[in-house]
Amino acid sequence: MKKSLMALSSVLMLGGVASAQNVNFEEYTLENGLHVILHQDKSAPVVITSVMYHVGAKDENPERTGFAHFFEHLLFEGTENIKRGEWFKIVSGNGGTNNANTSDDRTYYYEVFPSNSLELGLWMESERLMHPVINQIGVNTQNEVVKEEKRLRVDNSPYGNLFTAVKENLFTKHPYRWAPIGSMEHLDAATLEEFQAFNKKFYVPNNAVLIVAGDIDPAQTIKWVNKYFGSIPRGAEVKKQTFVEEPITKQINATFEDPNIQLPMVIQAYRTPSMKTRDAKVLDMISTILSDGKSSRLYKKLVDEKKLALQVGAFNNSQEDYGMYLIYGIPMGETTSATLTANIDEEIKKIQTELISERDFQKLKNVYDNQYVNSNTSIEGIAENLASYYLLYGDVNLINTEIEIYRSITREEIKEVANKYLNPNQRLLLDYVPAKDKATK
Repeated sequence: MKKSLMALSSVLMLGGVASAQNVNFEEYTLENGLHVILHQDKSAPVVITSVMYHVGAKDENPERTGFAHFFEHLLFEGTENIKRGEWFKIVSGNGGTNNANTSDDRTYYYEVFPSNSLELGLWMESERLMHPVINQIGVNTQNEVVKEEKRLRVDNSPYGNLFTAVKENLFTKHPYRWAPIGSMEHLDAATLEEFQAFNKKFYVPNNAVLIVAGDIDPAQTIKWVNKYFGSIPRGAEVKKQTFVEEPITKQINATFEDPNIQLPMVIQAYRTPSMKTRDAKVLDMISTILSDGKSSRLYKKLVDEKKLALQVGAFNNSQEDYGMYLIYGIPMGETTSATLTANIDEEIKKIQTELISERDFQKLKNVYDNQYVNSNTSIEGIAENLASYYLLYGDVNLINTEIEIYRSITREEIKEVANKYLNPNQRLLLDYVPAKDKATK
């Protein structure tokens, strides 16, 4: 009885936390097409101003890859009213921080300031949008920065080319076939006019969403938004291309040699549906079953019990158009990649043929309840979630309702989706191995 009361208490507490996490927001669109989302949170004297642009690596010319990521750097170079090299000084000098990141689907810029610097943050983002200075000195400077980043994070990093190797084999038509870092040869060959044209096409109000969150006065914020963003001209409509991949019906076998590793890795990669689908959320749950923590099925069997792998994992990388479901493992000792693959396949087969237990299903739902609460605990997280749900999903209120989708998924659906997408004839099997010249040294 005592345990039952404790369990009931936990459920009630969780429900209280979940409802308390409801994110209130208001949204509207300026005449120039810029969508604006405001979220007031007066728990701390902090504000975030951020802009997410609907441009990523998939919007690039195949002969000019890396542009979206390049602009993540380039648009910090300066504006007509912010001198070159002054951006970061202004932010730090006013007690703020800032950053940006790029994916295949979008680019995101943000500043976090004390709340009394909200107007400054709005002005700076409006400057980035209306008055960017894109000249040869900035392009040359950031070209060297991006090259160094690629050397550090990709070329000279163990397993740094993993995603590149997976993407170029898993996709044949869609621009997801290259990584956001792109090609340095393409960037070297690009002209200043090409960079300016890319900016003119994609960095326009009607291809962006502005998020203002934190300790704000909504009425005053709306006035400042109109003051700084309202006069920015609307750009030409951005027409997104559609790329359709033929289904994979036969296992793709590939090998990639990495000079930075001593231990091989085997990767199973499956092409999966858009992040906007229910199936993508079911695949999230399947990855949790397989590899979330030391009690997960893959870790427990392959690392803990059988000692076949040094490391193993599964994750669903869902994106706007397609997703990639990856399962990877580093064989231990004399274990072959084939043996490791066969054992991974056994665990997938169990999910395809057996319903997970009610106990494990409840644990799974608890994980997602916890993730939902944690995802909205910081103002930075809330701002980025608001932007993503609007720009990529087309439904801002998913920030409050997406958890209900996860809660409604059934054990039967988990089995069905595993059967639908995770079969050997639907995948890439990639042997990611040490370079031969390195292995023989």
